[in-house]
Amino acid sequence: MDPVAEQYEAYPYPERDPADEAKRLVTGSPSHPCEIDHFIHRGARDWRRPFRALVAGGGTGDALVMMAQLLTTARAPFEIVYLDRSAASRAIAERRIAARGLSGVSFVTGDLLDAPAMGPFDYVDCCGVLHHLPDPQAGFDALARALAPGGGLGAMVYAPYGRTGVYPLQAALATLTDGLSPAEKTARARATLDALPPTNWLKRNELIGDHARGDAGLYDLLLHARDTPFTADAVMASVERAGLTFSGFLAPARYAPETWLGGAPAPALGPGARAALAEQLAGGIRAHVFYAVKPAEGGASGEGAGLAAFRPEARPRLRGLTAAQLAGAAGRTLKVTLDGVAHRVALPKDPALLGALDGRRRLGEIARALGRDWVAFAAGFAPLERSLVGLGALLYSETFP
Repeated sequence: MDPVAEQYEAYPYPERDPADEAKRLVTGSPSHPCEIDHFIHRGARDWRRPFRALVAGGGTGDALVMMAQLLTTARAPFEIVYLDRSAASRAIAERRIAARGLSGVSFVTGDLLDAPAMGPFDYVDCCGVLHHLPDPQAGFDALARALAPGGGLGAMVYAPYGRTGVYPLQAALATLTDGLSPAEKTARARATLDALPPTNWLKRNELIGDHARGDAGLYDLLLHARDTPFTADAVMASVERAGLTFSGFLAPARYAPETWLGGAPAPALGPGARAALAEQLAGGIRAHVFYAVKPAEGGASGEGAGLAAFRPEARPRLRGLTAAQLAGAAGRTLKVTLDGVAHRVALPKDPALLGALDGRRRLGEIARALGRDWVAFAAGFAPLERSLVGLGALLYSETFP
């Protein structure tokens, strides 16, 4: 058996108990509908229209369950196809969907490269999979072919610098566990971890903790047979080679060199080189969450396709904080922590503006409610908007908070 297939039959990942669906909904990135709307549909998708999605390499079902539940709650018509090679992972995902009583989902056991035959799809999720393929670019290409024109891809791939210490230890454990069964490999890896000196780089990397969260996390982090991390510019290049248009990284301020230069200007560089430089300076980016759009027929972006823009019709949605919290901190500093780094945003002394960011009104409506013309409102709001969008704390979505 292929070692990757063997791994996920022995250790479905991430570890999930279907009984926990009664307690909580796991949400995250990519593929939260608010993010899909912001990065793929300019924040203005009409979710009354049918939505057909593929979860490619769906694992134990986090993205599948999140999308199916949120779309069901919003009464949005949808069809989601789950695709994965692992029968053990699929069984857990099926039980999680059943535990919630959700419909509109079909399950396929198969290879990601078969995705084009199942399309076209309005959206494809691929989280934590492409970096494990023998040929990652073939995966990018297959997912691009599975998309309908104007459709979008949301994906996550591992990054090298924030995972410092992982790859030397992967190589060492490959030698130490050669020929062992998955259970024997896990036991040997745990014993090795316990014996490592404090100088080992994984022990020094406070951003990595998957190996402490169960055997599946340990195996996926340190015993995986194929793990090819991507730098930010490599992500963008793979997207372009697949014939897609790069829409953006989640929390894009992390990919701006100026974020890490203490206010000093960055050299004039192209988009890929800028992102690569920022990643080198940041050091702690463990994974890249990104979105891309398939051009419409004729090669141009479809109407309404692409990254959301700051405009009167846009409906702002705060992520990870509330309008009341912002208003209560007016005139002070907001702290947002990403990848172990605290970023500080200076809030204006305008509680009325901050309190209006409640997700109910569009920007133009907020401006009118505050008695300000659009030009004056936009000039005053733009610095805060750039900061919040840059840190992933504000997105635009017509329907989803």
